[in-house]
Amino acid sequence: MNNSIFNVSRASDFGLMKIDDTGRVISFSEKPRGADLKAMQVDTTLLGLPKEEAEKKPYIASMGVYIFKKEILLNLLRWRFPTANDFGSEIIPAAAREINVKAYLFNDYWEDIGTIKSFFEANLALAEQPSKFSFYDASKPMYTSRRNLPPSMISTSKITDSIISHGCFLDKCRVEHSVVGIRSRIGSNVHLKDTVMLGADFYETDMERCDQLAEGKVPIGIGENTSIQYACIFTS
Repeated sequence: MNNSIFNVSRASDFGLMKIDDTGRVISFSEKPRGADLKAMQVDTTLLGLPKEEAEKKPYIASMGVYIFKKEILLNLLRWRFPTANDFGSEIIPAAAREINVKAYLFNDYWEDIGTIKSFFEANLALAEQPSKFSFYDASKPMYTSRRNLPPSMISTSKITDSIISHGCFLDKCRVEHSVVGIRSRIGSNVHLKDTVMLGADFYETDMERCDQLAEGKVPIGIGENTSIQYACIFTS
């Protein structure tokens, strides 16, 4: 099973494990705290970390990436744990007590986005300079699904340290350290800072937007003269 390493500030957010000097998993604890957390400390030089880095990162967290021998997996699912629903909290902890489960280190960029806070922070981190992870590495290109959207239209706006997706309309606004999703509309004199805007699933026509306003409703997007900071926006 693949594992990442963390310091004490983040360790309680994950399922943690202890290993012996051969890398075998001997104990597993789901999001421990207090004394239970301290008990899960490991000498991570066993996984190949330099001593100085190992002292800062004494916890091994499960990434949820597992490799099984076929016959072992079938035995676990069919006979040992036929009613189990989750690998991380049920099958792996129990299996580690009975069979040889080994941990393998992944010491590169990895983030868990299981909470709104972690999702928000991971997205904003992409807009940092330099970022911990880049979509623009020519040797490892990243591709997204085709949406056949036009380029974004940006009118007299100031954009700094931000990512703007396809098909957006930005009108005389200021966007700082933010991520703006597809089909987003940002009106004039808007200030967006430290914000993740997830974008829209469809466009509204000008007539539809006028009708929304006439009925006292809010069109999709951010209206003029608005200031938003440190927010995650779901527009549709």
